[in-house]
Amino acid sequence: MDVSADVVIVGFGAAGACAAIEAARAGASVVVLDRFAGGGATALSGGVVYAGGGTRQQVEAGVLDSPDGMFEYLRHEVGDAVSGETLWRFCRGSADMLRWLEDQGVPFDASLCPFKTSYPTNDYYLYHSGSEQARRDVTPPAPRGHRAKGKGTSGALLFARLAASVHRTGAGVLPQTTAVELVTEDGRVTGVRCRRLTGAPRIAHRVLSRLAVKPSLYYPPVGRSLHRLAAALERRHGREVLVRANRGVVIAAGGFVFDRELMREHAPAYRGGLPLGTPGDDGSGIKLGTAVGGTTARMDRVSAWRFLTPPSALRKGVLVGATGRRVCDESLYGAAIGEAIVTGHEGRAWLLVDDEVLREARRQVPWQTLLFQRLQARYLLSRGLVTGLTLDEVAAKVGVDAAGLRATAKAYGDVPDALGKLPELVRPLRAPYSLIDVSVRSRVGYPCPVLTLGGLVVDEDTGRVTGVDGLYAAGRSAVGVCSESYVSGLSLADCVFSGRRAGAHVAKETPC
Repeated sequence: MDVSADVVIVGFGAAGACAAIEAARAGASVVVLDRFAGGGATALSGGVVYAGGGTRQQVEAGVLDSPDGMFEYLRHEVGDAVSGETLWRFCRGSADMLRWLEDQGVPFDASLCPFKTSYPTNDYYLYHSGSEQARRDVTPPAPRGHRAKGKGTSGALLFARLAASVHRTGAGVLPQTTAVELVTEDGRVTGVRCRRLTGAPRIAHRVLSRLAVKPSLYYPPVGRSLHRLAAALERRHGREVLVRANRGVVIAAGGFVFDRELMREHAPAYRGGLPLGTPGDDGSGIKLGTAVGGTTARMDRVSAWRFLTPPSALRKGVLVGATGRRVCDESLYGAAIGEAIVTGHEGRAWLLVDDEVLREARRQVPWQTLLFQRLQARYLLSRGLVTGLTLDEVAAKVGVDAAGLRATAKAYGDVPDALGKLPELVRPLRAPYSLIDVSVRSRVGYPCPVLTLGGLVVDEDTGRVTGVDGLYAAGRSAVGVCSESYVSGLSLADCVFSGRRAGAHVAKETPC
């Protein structure tokens, strides 16, 4: 049986949910399609939203911030991925955006994290989630990482609250429905041709797709095998359904990190990383858009996360490549470090530390980490390192150029630091030394999550896919605020920003 609505949304993660809420509240009837049961990469994420300019949480924590300060920092991260006008609109509306999320039931908290970390413990929900502290020359640093308040990684909580808000609007949600093709009439997108599972196969598909999620993150071969079984059920038992869109379609189906061919074509240097997302992040939404005339950009932009914290003491080490040459300021955000390792050092890097740094780092592990961070930190601080009495000894053990390492160690410790690292993190290192392997394709099994940042080119005022009437895109299916570089929370913030934009504007389209 065919289905009809004013607005059809492909993908039910944060971007799709926000688009649905705004479209429904503008008076449009809405149907949301999802290949699985909803949630996407949002539900697997840490639930961090990058927001500033004077949010309620910042004010309660005694943090001084302004839209201008947020803009000054982000323009160095965002570059020309979006125009200055769009970035300013994003920053100016940031505090209101967080209030909007709270209105949907997403809880946030003002507890400020006192140490630098990749993700705060359950005691803290506001933190410096990017390179703000490292780039003090840009603007006074302000914590803008707002983690949804919930134990563990709280992305599932954030999505659950958004999904509940979607249902309250009366929007329809069709799970286990795969978008196969966009339907066009007279050059305008008017619907989506789908395959929808019904009956008993839905149960097996739901079980397989759920089982595939965690292995896809931690051991992709197992995840791919389970996902292939789920995909076979879709092909064999999926019933063709036409979902008509009277006003337009919004693509919010995620990125393409799980599509090996697209990764090989656009970002081959990052293929050794661990795909961050779900098997639904296979580029299918982007391909739907290009099949009807949409164009893509920044498909080569991929974020590779190589966090040195927690524990925060590791920022005092010296990050070197195979030549022994220093890689970057060690206190930068993990994605900036990962990019420097991949683009400048062929994915190979080691952190040089001494016993004093190691002792401090080991003392910090119990109270600065959640379980997943604790296991990782303890591994790196034991089996993940080699130790020696001299620089030549540790260099020989891992294959780093000894002369280069000696020269780097000799130059390190001067204040001001040559790469601008904060003075309190800089001092000469003393024997005995250790090298911790933090390579992207690490031999010690230290996974490097990666996610794609490029997608369909859209009009920055409306979210409409350039050159295609009746089609919009949001989140990681589209070029957006985080399509040049990523800091924690910026992707979710962009999903909310771009999803709300697309939903509000598609609802204004003239019915076809």
